[in-house]
Amino acid sequence: MKKILLLLIAAITIGNIHAQRMDDVTVHSKYIQAVDEYRPAPGQYVNDVPEYETGDTEADMIKKCNNNLAGLGPIDSHLVALGGWGGYITFHFDHSIANVPGERDFAVWGNAYQEMKNLVFGGMNEAGVVMVSKDVNGNGKPDDPWYEISGSCDVDSAGKVIYGYEITYRQNPMGDIPWTDNQGNSGTIDRNHYHTQEYYPQWLPDNLTFKGTRLPDNMLNLSNQVEESFSPYYYVLVGFRYGYADNLPNFSDNADATSYNYEGCGIDISWAVDENRQPVNLDFIDFVRVYTGLNQKCPQPEWWGETSTEFAGAEDIHLEASLQAIENALSGIRAIQQEASSSSPFYDLQGRKVTPTKKGVYIQNKKKVVIK
Repeated sequence: MKKILLLLIAAITIGNIHAQRMDDVTVHSKYIQAVDEYRPAPGQYVNDVPEYETGDTEADMIKKCNNNLAGLGPIDSHLVALGGWGGYITFHFDHSIANVPGERDFAVWGNAYQEMKNLVFGGMNEAGVVMVSKDVNGNGKPDDPWYEISGSCDVDSAGKVIYGYEITYRQNPMGDIPWTDNQGNSGTIDRNHYHTQEYYPQWLPDNLTFKGTRLPDNMLNLSNQVEESFSPYYYVLVGFRYGYADNLPNFSDNADATSYNYEGCGIDISWAVDENRQPVNLDFIDFVRVYTGLNQKCPQPEWWGETSTEFAGAEDIHLEASLQAIENALSGIRAIQQEASSSSPFYDLQGRKVTPTKKGVYIQNKKKVVIK
């Protein structure tokens, strides 16, 4: 009986670290495999990046996102616009991403860039909040608990971040798109002459509502510090130090499109927090979600309209380490299966003989055994 208990304890331990995803492919990719969800908020690039065509469904738009992103790095991919605050995209890789202690685990790419005059940190940075999820139920769908990545604003802008923020957008065909939030505010996503298509996502219903974290405004008017011949204004979007998408340039040197900025664009899974902003311990993650984290617009339409996150793909920074961690977990399960085979057999609740490799209730020696 002691041996059986030890086996169960081992099975529980292995179950907690068991990777949820490792596709049977010849070569695994460090880039995303597919988009699971695409639900942008209204914005000046929505219905255009990627392009909506009459009759397109949500599945059609997800397919177009895949054409822009799947299997591609930031040089070869095409942007996907997330629109105003709350608009999001969800995606996965062909394997689980391991949480390697002390390291950035995956990078999220966008189109942020350093303001050329180097007056501020960043300069065109439309930060998106990053969330992660582990496929605990093993069904291959992003329907398990989500955890937000705690970025530098939680430290640098304490008291200015709005948690539990909620916004609702309403349709207004070919006009400014009105919104209201749960802070008693209202406003619009304004049309401009640069983008003439409809701004409300045409395949989604009216009264789109999004919930999450609103980051502090990062727009500065530096008109008094520069002389610009083409405009009396000079606006920049200051970057945050770490932990967001489309927040810092993809490359460490703007002149060198091969030196990836893993430090600035990299995400450490250990930064994940629960709904109470408490750290969570995730050994692997299977799904990533990015949503626009800023709700602001430029007061001068000739510069730009609303702040909207653009997404250019993602990358497992340590592909080999992820695959090795998965193999280690699977090897442990195989060893337990072999050892358990010589012990008293297990049966499921339908009376069928099974080898318990998943959480659940089993029968052994006419007693119920719970593996958590």
